[in-house]
Amino acid sequence: MNKRVTRRKFFYASAAVAAAGKTTAKAGPNDTVNLGLIGCGARGRTLIIPNFSKMPGVRFTAVCDVNAKYLAEARERAGGEGVAAYSDYRKLAEDKHVHAVIIATNQQWHVLPMIAACRAGKDVYLEKPLGQSIGEGPYAVAAASKFGRIVQAGTQQRSQEHYQRAVELIQAGRLGTISEVRVWDYENYWPGAGSPPDCDPPPELDWDFYVGPSPYRNYNPNMYYNYGYDWFRVAGAGHQVAWGVHHFDVVLWAMKVKWPKTAYATGGNFAFVDNHEYPNTFSATLEFGPGPVAKHGFLLQYTMRTGGRRETRAHGKCFVGTEASMILDRAGYSIVKEVPRGQKVTSTGQLINPEETVRPAGDGNRHFEIFIENLRARKQPAANTETLHYASAVGHLMNISWQAGRAIRWDGENGKVVDDPAANNLVLKPYRAPWKLEV
Repeated sequence: MNKRVTRRKFFYASAAVAAAGKTTAKAGPNDTVNLGLIGCGARGRTLIIPNFSKMPGVRFTAVCDVNAKYLAEARERAGGEGVAAYSDYRKLAEDKHVHAVIIATNQQWHVLPMIAACRAGKDVYLEKPLGQSIGEGPYAVAAASKFGRIVQAGTQQRSQEHYQRAVELIQAGRLGTISEVRVWDYENYWPGAGSPPDCDPPPELDWDFYVGPSPYRNYNPNMYYNYGYDWFRVAGAGHQVAWGVHHFDVVLWAMKVKWPKTAYATGGNFAFVDNHEYPNTFSATLEFGPGPVAKHGFLLQYTMRTGGRRETRAHGKCFVGTEASMILDRAGYSIVKEVPRGQKVTSTGQLINPEETVRPAGDGNRHFEIFIENLRARKQPAANTETLHYASAVGHLMNISWQAGRAIRWDGENGKVVDDPAANNLVLKPYRAPWKLEV
């Protein structure tokens, strides 16, 4: 097995991801698709199981989690005693009754189960982001190609009509020359989660297995049951990765680019103080070079805070062009004509004389259906390991800059930080033994 994925192998794999699958699925076009769920947290139990279970010709035959309570509840929701239950994802991957695997774990457990499922001949629905560091991405891309599997990323905006229409308008030049894209994620978590002391993990949780390939640290209540996993290095990387990946995927898609040239990020706990390891107030600026849509390049401005929402559209993006601007989020998009030179803006409203407003078509869960359709047709999805790799990398680059305390230059072609060995060491975070990253 390869222990290292070279750039040549990565780009060979990237090209293959866009091609048709090499092997035939075990479930034919008219057969029942047997699903296995790895990760039975809130999303797995309350969103994934109900939505896939209601599809004709689809059923769950196995579930897996390191939390015994979550596992038992998910098994009951998925069908009861006839559903196999595993505490080790490798056992589910080996289950010959499972045709396809859905991975809904926290992000330190995205890449290894995906590779194991592909190696076992199973197709995969992989929730975002791709992993805990940029360097994991080429391994995931290589695995999907080497084993000829359908791997669909959980960046569901790719399957929504209003996002598709918005991207078409941007690429058609409707906004004129785009020089800046603003992206934001705002929440109000005040007064914060506090700073409870470390303690023993609850008896239902295999904490060592949960930590997995991440550097080991003792259990803390804020890292698991208090919805703090996004804010600790064991399982998350802040909103700039967990939420940002959705936005960045759309920006890269619309602007037809893969990576930025430079990144600079700063942030801190300015809204409140707790034991979270990532900032509650964060800002980053990334420069992209010339591309098919922005001929002169453009800036991506990202802001995140958990000390106040303020804006009614708390998670979104705005493409700023010479002719018009577009605000785009899950609530739809609005195009606003640019104010002519010399004309003053008299209103402070969020949207001033919108030229066009489009609302969602109610297709928020269409992405799940498309996964099953892709399996039956042996068709590679638009949201795949390669697009997820690039979108996840944007937030990870912000974190590398923030951790280094300085701006960084990114060589996307070779996957490294330029002339900064300390920052480049953060591109691929080493796995804790005995876990190994290999294809």
